[in-house]
Amino acid sequence: MRRWISFCWILVSFTTFAQADLLQSGPMLGYCEMTEVLLWVQTKESATVHVNYWEDKVTSVKKDSEKKITSEENAFTTKLILTGLKPGTKYQYDLYINQQKVTFAYPTTFQTKVLWEWRTSAPDFTVALGSCTYVNEPEVDRPGKPYGSGYDIFTSIYHAKPDLMLWMGDNIYLREADYNSKSGIYHRYTHARGIKELQPLLATAQNIAIWDDHDFGPNDSDRSFYLKHISQQAFKDFWGNKTYGMHPNQTEGVFSVHAWGDAEFYLLDNRFFRSPNDRKTGDKTLLGKEQLQWLMDALSGSKANFKIICIGGQTLNTAATFENYANYTEERATLLEEITKNQITGVMFLSGDRHFSELSQWNRIDAYPLFDWTVSPLTSGVSKSAEKENNQNRVPGSLFQQHAFGLMQFSGDKNNRKITLLLQDKEGKNLWKKEISLSELK
Repeated sequence: MRRWISFCWILVSFTTFAQADLLQSGPMLGYCEMTEVLLWVQTKESATVHVNYWEDKVTSVKKDSEKKITSEENAFTTKLILTGLKPGTKYQYDLYINQQKVTFAYPTTFQTKVLWEWRTSAPDFTVALGSCTYVNEPEVDRPGKPYGSGYDIFTSIYHAKPDLMLWMGDNIYLREADYNSKSGIYHRYTHARGIKELQPLLATAQNIAIWDDHDFGPNDSDRSFYLKHISQQAFKDFWGNKTYGMHPNQTEGVFSVHAWGDAEFYLLDNRFFRSPNDRKTGDKTLLGKEQLQWLMDALSGSKANFKIICIGGQTLNTAATFENYANYTEERATLLEEITKNQITGVMFLSGDRHFSELSQWNRIDAYPLFDWTVSPLTSGVSKSAEKENNQNRVPGSLFQQHAFGLMQFSGDKNNRKITLLLQDKEGKNLWKKEISLSELK
């Protein structure tokens, strides 16, 4: 009997391990709403995936998500929508592959959005952000010193316990071997997403993304990139944003908006509509007319206290260098003028791309100042060029040229809401801090 019990225990353990071994990466939380949540998973081969979830208390009744079979067509990724949830509630969940539970060394939990309007002050919450994630793969990397390092920064972000992680572009770094084929693009996403240091953060915080050139195609790429629809589909397959474009069936761009607490995050696409850098005729555009019109309509109709515009490159750096918005004089002027003319309050910009971090502040005439917080890089190479740039809007003391991530802490009662900006190094130690009150953005 004892031999039979031992044999059964070994068989169950082996089966459970086998299912865990089928997991390529994830689970990853996408958007979280009051009554539903998106959960993303990638397996190594075709498998049946589902989730069991329950309120974070002993007496809670467990629910099962739908079962989905992963397919090679989209790199064995799938998205599960967990429904029937309660607002402002913490849940636990278990992942099952081929009917076997996968165990993790860290908690798998999520928090639904709080129903606070007309009831209380907005909830306090924390948003983490960063850009430029390079994960080395020597077989296809350029010769010389590895460009990526310090992956433990994701452990530090996880320990900061953000409600939301904003991936601010250059999240995967397509290589020369990647961006001319679908298989190459999907391989790069799979390789970058699979590192072990990243998994706890994926499983416990909402992960919402924009893209930049290294997610989209070649370096400095624009709307002329002939595989842009394939890179667009890969972005959709690997991220958990709620929408991509203005409607579900849109085939142009990946822009959208994500709301949490009393903030709305406008996730802009600075690649799909971008005019070729070296073209001498035609309009010079970064966002394009359709996206710019959508953004201004959305900002004008928003009731959010904080309206955070997320874009890959810097908006308020005055130096017309590299891919800063200052290179797109007319379109940038139109955007900033429209914000001023429509008296839109609570606006702040977030950016990445530059391989250094800094805060830019533009003091407008007869209007509140606009801020642009650049946070970069996470694991890619560090740039030392910032000190040579004539960014007339740089806030003194805010420039850091090292691996870093940002935290935005939204806090205070309805009469004293504020954002606390914290820049932290890869070990999670504070480098810089600034508070911006809501009253300063009106």
